[in-house]
Amino acid sequence: MIVAGGGIGGLATALTLHQIGVPCVVLESVREMRPLGVGINLQPNAVRELYDLGITRDDLDRVGLAAKEWALVGLNGNDIYSEPRGSLAGYQWPQYAVHRGRFHLLLYDKLVERIGPKAVRLGSRVSGYRKSAGGNVSVLIEQADGSTSEASGRLLIGADGIHSAVRAQMHPAQPPIHWGGAVMWRGTTWARPIRTGASFVGLGTHRQRMVFYPISHPDPRTGLSMINWIAEVTMDNNEGWKQSGWFRPVETKEFAHHFEGWTWDWLDVPALIRQAGVAFENPMIDRDPVPTWRDGPVALLGDAAHAMYPTGSNGGSQAIVDARVLGAAMVEHGITQEALATYDAKLCGPVSQLVLRNRGAGPFGLLNLVDERCGGTFDNIDDVIPPRERTEFMAAYKAAAGFAIKSLNKAPRTIPEGARVRSAD
Repeated sequence: MIVAGGGIGGLATALTLHQIGVPCVVLESVREMRPLGVGINLQPNAVRELYDLGITRDDLDRVGLAAKEWALVGLNGNDIYSEPRGSLAGYQWPQYAVHRGRFHLLLYDKLVERIGPKAVRLGSRVSGYRKSAGGNVSVLIEQADGSTSEASGRLLIGADGIHSAVRAQMHPAQPPIHWGGAVMWRGTTWARPIRTGASFVGLGTHRQRMVFYPISHPDPRTGLSMINWIAEVTMDNNEGWKQSGWFRPVETKEFAHHFEGWTWDWLDVPALIRQAGVAFENPMIDRDPVPTWRDGPVALLGDAAHAMYPTGSNGGSQAIVDARVLGAAMVEHGITQEALATYDAKLCGPVSQLVLRNRGAGPFGLLNLVDERCGGTFDNIDDVIPPRERTEFMAAYKAAAGFAIKSLNKAPRTIPEGARVRSAD
């Protein structure tokens, strides 16, 4: 099998295929794997799958820490909603806040350790595919040195990201990348963690919002943790995104003024931003859902299938779940197009709805409700949104995202322990 793309989804797929006895190769465009990016959250449904892949809590503790709380705060610093997360909430698995780049390298190192250095071919970008009359597939590869080549396999998994060449060929009439008008600046700052010491905090409205959480254990000498933060402002997007890049470094002075005055006795947002020095600017983007992720022996996975707004902290988590559901389908149907059809039928529809739900602010929709009802400031949140309404709002999102506590805890393993694909030669 061929996997196009060596991001989180592609590497989780390759690790899963190796676990169930399916030979594969990952084709990745970059010449060198480096720990790029800032923080992401791995929800309990994804951590469960990582544990089943043999990635341990000690492994995850080296690249992040278990989250303890998720909280929303109003513009005057008063709590809107808070709840425990992961094991503290009753899940059988924790939620992890990790440095994306370090987590990515963890997956890469595990794959190389288990399969060997030829498991991932760097500097190899899949630019398209050809289906053969016999049911196999050939991929067209652009090498980093400018040369081209082809490789053949039974199936192709397109895990090549939001700019996926595999998806572009599968759906040539797809609309361009969708930008809703929000611009995000992402950065990390060494600071003292607040609240529980492992809290995810969001404050603001759909027009202006700040999200932050630690992605490292505190340094025992200083008590400081690496705090991941996202500063977000919604702008007029009638003319589309005008910058030349999607993830460009900028000095914090270019945007810190949007958050002047966001200072309380427990948090100084301008200082948190300024102390980072440099941040990464990118629009909040996704893609319109497509009716299918499959074209015969080819299937999409991860951002190539369902690039979504990061409002629910489940883009990376869903890519991991994709890989495991795909593996389960192969255990049942073998290395066949039927397996891809089963995977597509199980996930394409529900996850497409999640993409659209995240456009509506996802769980941050509570901030918007507060803004609509009182302008974002209040003395007692119960007078603005009753407790039952807040709880029901969050429960609906968790159910849609696939990590409702009771259903996840009682669900059987996605791939039974020791399961192997028959006739994997």
